Amino acid sequence: MKQFLCLMAMMGVLTLQAQRLSEPILGGELSNSAATSVEDIDEVIPRMRALGLNTVLVPAYWEFVEPVEGKFDFTLIDRTIDVARREQLQVVFLWFGVWKNSMSCYAPGWFKQDTKRFPRAMTAEGKQMEIASCFSDNVLQADLKAFSALMQHIKERDPQREVVIMMQIENEIGMLESARDHSLLAEKVYKQEKWAERYGTDEYADEKFMALSYARYVEHLALAAREIHDMPLYVNAAMNSRGRRPGEYPSAGPLAHLIDFWHEGAPSIDLLAPDIYDTGFKSWCAQYAMPLRPQDGGKIKNRLFIPESRCCENSGVRVLYAFGEHQALGFSPFAIDQASPKETESVRHAYGLLRQVFNVKRPLKTWGLLFDQEDRERIIDDNGVMMTCRHYFTLPWDPRATDGSTWSEGGAMLIRLSKYEYLLAGSGVVIDFKTPTEKQQEQQKTLGEDGFAEAGGNKDAKVSKRFSGKRLGLLSVDEVSIADDGTMQYLRRHNGDQTHQGRHARIGVGEWKLLHIKLYEY
Repeated sequence: MKQFLCLMAMMGVLTLQAQRLSEPILGGELSNSAATSVEDIDEVIPRMRALGLNTVLVPAYWEFVEPVEGKFDFTLIDRTIDVARREQLQVVFLWFGVWKNSMSCYAPGWFKQDTKRFPRAMTAEGKQMEIASCFSDNVLQADLKAFSALMQHIKERDPQREVVIMMQIENEIGMLESARDHSLLAEKVYKQEKWAERYGTDEYADEKFMALSYARYVEHLALAAREIHDMPLYVNAAMNSRGRRPGEYPSAGPLAHLIDFWHEGAPSIDLLAPDIYDTGFKSWCAQYAMPLRPQDGGKIKNRLFIPESRCCENSGVRVLYAFGEHQALGFSPFAIDQASPKETESVRHAYGLLRQVFNVKRPLKTWGLLFDQEDRERIIDDNGVMMTCRHYFTLPWDPRATDGSTWSEGGAMLIRLSKYEYLLAGSGVVIDFKTPTEKQQEQQKTLGEDGFAEAGGNKDAKVSKRFSGKRLGLLSVDEVSIADDGTMQYLRRHNGDQTHQGRHARIGVGEWKLLHIKLYEY
C-alpha cells in the first residue's frame, strides 16, 4: 500500500524510515523456534498471509547460519525468502546473534564453549554469566563477521529489497542479574571513562554505562549493514516494568529513559522499538513515540514501531490505537503462529480496516482511541467539535457491561476527512459530537437499561439556565468500505436504534466496522 506514504506525508510525519518502507508493517512475529527447519518454514509462513499480514518477523539464528566457525549455511534464510516471495509477504529478519533476551543462547556451540576467546560478562562477585561481554573485541568480530555475511547473502538473494525490508540487530539486549558487566575488560573501560565521577556509582549509573557500551557495539553492526545492503535498522527493548530495578529487568537495552545514550552510541540505528507485554499499553507507546522538538535540530527523535506485543483478543484495538494516535510505522503480535483463532481474529479484522483507511487520498488528521474497564472516556476538541469518546460498555443496555466479567478493550482510529466529516474504524467504542457551548451546558443523567433517563433520577437537580448557542447533530452515519483507489463504497445506513435516534455513532464490542460520519449544526 504505497498510499501509506501519502497518508504519512499529509499528516506531516513523513520520516527517513517511512521513506525507506513501501508500505506500513502489518506484521506478526513468529515464535522463537518456528523457523528452525525447512519444514517449519513451509508450514508456518503461508498461514501468515491468511491472517491478513503483509510482513512476517522471522528469527535469523547465528547457530544455524554459522554452525562451524567460518562456514556459513543460509538454507533457512533462503527458504524464508523464497516462501515469503511466493506468498507475497515481506520479511523482517531478527538477528539472534550474540544476545537474545539478554542471554547468549543463540550463539554457536564453538562460540559458547570457548570462553577464553569469547569471555562472559561477570557480576561484581566474579560470577560468569550466560552473557557474552560487549567489551571483548573477539566477541564483536565474530558477531560482526557472521552478521556481515548474512547481510551480503540477503543482498545477493533479494537485491531490490522486494522481500527483506528491515533488519533487527540482536534481540532485547540487556544485563540481567547485574546492572553492569564487572569483567576485567569492562572495568578497564569504566575506569578510563571515569564513569563513576560523571554519573555516580549506583545501579542506575551502571545501567547508563552499559547502555552506551551496548549501543557502541551495535553501531559496528549497523555501519557494516549500511555499507553492504542499506535498509532500515532497529533494536528492540524488553520493558523496565513492575517496579523492578536495574539488573532485575534486561537493563541497559534501548529503553526510553536511556534513549540519549543509545542515540549517542548508535546513531546509525533508525528506530528504538518497545516490546509491549505489560499493562499500560498507551503509556508505553507514548514513551517511544517521540515527536519533533526544536532541540533535535528538525529530526524526529524516535518513531513508534512495535515489533512485539502480546497476541491476545485486545491486539486488534491496540493496533488501531497505535496507528491512529502515533502514526506508527508498524505493529507485530508475538508468536502469532501459536495463537488461537480467537486471539488472531482481532488482528485480522484490524489489519483489514487499516488497509482500507490507508487507501484514502486526502489530507487527514487522526486520533487513536483505546478504552478498558478503568480508562473509559476521552474528550477530543477538534477545532470546536467536542467529541466524547467512550468504551461501548458505558452504554447501559449491553448485559456484558455489568455481568461481572472483565471488559474486552475497545478501540479505534478516528480520522477527520474535513470539517464535520469523520471516519471511525474500530470495535467497542461510542462517540457523541457537540459544540463547545453545548458540551459546557450538558447535564449528566443517570440512564436506564433502555438508554433513557431513570425515572426520578434527576428530581433533585437544580433548574438549569436557559440553553444558549448551537448544537451539532448527526447528518448521517454510514457503514462503508474503501476500495484500493480510495473510493468509498456504501454498505448500509446506521440510524434509529443504531445511533440511539441520532445521539451517537457506535461500534459494538466484537464488531469491526468502518463508519463514515457527517455532522450538521443547528
